[in-house]
Amino acid sequence: MVFGVYEGVKQIGIARVVSDFSIFAYLCDVFIHEDYRAHGLGKWLIEIVMAHPDLQGVRRWTLVTRDAHGLYKQYGFDSLTNPDGWMEVIRPFPGE
Repeated sequence: MVFGVYEGVKQIGIARVVSDFSIFAYLCDVFIHEDYRAHGLGKWLIEIVMAHPDLQGVRRWTLVTRDAHGLYKQYGFDSLTNPDGWMEVIRPFPGE
């Protein structure tokens, strides 16, 4: 699911949710354009995402954030209970 924030026809924010709509949802690509930050739009966007009717039965939500832990904690997110169960593959971009 893709959520957008617009000023008129100009897109100023986005959030995506990858989900099976019952067990798992991954919140990703949450972004508000820098010219529109510090006005509560990020909080509003997360509220809209978390309140969406199709996502109300989801058992486990995940996300990755570099610096917005405080924002997401307001909506019930916390550090992983069992991080040893998670795995990843990182492939460098060409030229890295």
